Amino acid sequence: MYRKISQFLEAWKESKHRKPLILQGARQVGKTYSVLEFGRLHYENVAYFNFETNPKLNRTFEEDISPDYLIPILSHIAGQTIVREKTLIVFDEIQLCERALTSLKYFCEMAPDYHIIVAGSLLGVAVNRAKFSFPVGKVDIKTLYPMDLEEFMLALGEKDLVEQIRRSFDSDTPMPEALHDIAMKIYRQYLVIGGMPECVTQFAETGDYILVRHTQDTILASYLNDMSKYNTLNEIKKTRLAYDNITVQLSKKNTRFQYKLIKKGGRASEFENAIEWLTLSGIVSQVYKVEQIKKPLENYRDIDSFKIYVSDLGLLCAKKDLSANDILYMVDEINDFKGGMTENYVNVQLTINGYRTYYWESARGAEIDFIIQREGNLIPIEVKSADNTKAKSLKIYMETYNPAYAIKLSAKNFGFEDGKKTVPLYAAFCI
Repeated sequence: MYRKISQFLEAWKESKHRKPLILQGARQVGKTYSVLEFGRLHYENVAYFNFETNPKLNRTFEEDISPDYLIPILSHIAGQTIVREKTLIVFDEIQLCERALTSLKYFCEMAPDYHIIVAGSLLGVAVNRAKFSFPVGKVDIKTLYPMDLEEFMLALGEKDLVEQIRRSFDSDTPMPEALHDIAMKIYRQYLVIGGMPECVTQFAETGDYILVRHTQDTILASYLNDMSKYNTLNEIKKTRLAYDNITVQLSKKNTRFQYKLIKKGGRASEFENAIEWLTLSGIVSQVYKVEQIKKPLENYRDIDSFKIYVSDLGLLCAKKDLSANDILYMVDEINDFKGGMTENYVNVQLTINGYRTYYWESARGAEIDFIIQREGNLIPIEVKSADNTKAKSLKIYMETYNPAYAIKLSAKNFGFEDGKKTVPLYAAFCI
């Protein structure tokens, strides 16, 4: 399956300023597969080391972590000669070996012509809680997310449709109605399946929603297992409570996160570590409210007001135990959830494209779902789950801040009118 990360990896390989690469991301997003496939296509051989399946590896890094000492030993363990620039060295689940992470500093300084990629599922958690010095400035870092809707479409063999969507996005011209309907159907399938590569592969091969749901439940169970394995005892229960509650809060009319909804009388001081753990692990992301629309937006965020979205739509639907038909036909019973789910979908697509997302509220309660910085402009994005696109809040925002243009995401076809770029939900990956 095609992953956009392959373009980044090719550029990394050819860069004159290449450093050891840390590829981070939540469990099951395809880090190992992407790296090994890249190694297979672009190197003579791959030396792969997994600190989870081979705990004895840790001992190799206990005494000396200089490249001169490590390379002969690693070659012996791998059963193949590690050659500068021709072998890709891969350390997997590196969060389990602090010294291996530290060794990257010496590879960068003393042996930069060895090509090293390390991957880890809970690197954010490990780095935040560790007792060692992280190799700051000596590594390149990239986050891999679940597959976006474009990669999903390509996996289903819809290359021509993707190209048509991109043309319509660039020119603001409507898609042919038949193609628009097909793309909306695939968008709803993506909400059910999500972007976990194993789930996408199963769906592309079988079209079986029940099989995919079983895989999603397995992934959710592995997340719960991680919460127990890589968390302090008194935080495990709080982390699970917070995670379970996120999907509940997305069903509220106001999707701003409220600690008191986790449990009666819940406070930030009680649950902020749990929220931080979930964020660092890549399972969720926080979107903060901005108090002023000025650059840089990060300077004006309200640290007490935020929304939380999960990293994958399929896992969100599995966690809510929604059947495929509930989503495919957008039944009335899930009306309360549609808004939060659609916002979550848009946040996932924007995050994958590298945007840091924020939201905005006026003193009188007008709200813009997302504010992003795009091509130097601060752009408001209004999200609607259907084609009812009356947007009073957007009107208020535009009168107040006079943005270069606004984006309206809904079930409506492409268009541009009164400074508003209308984009169908399935084309969020184009932004």
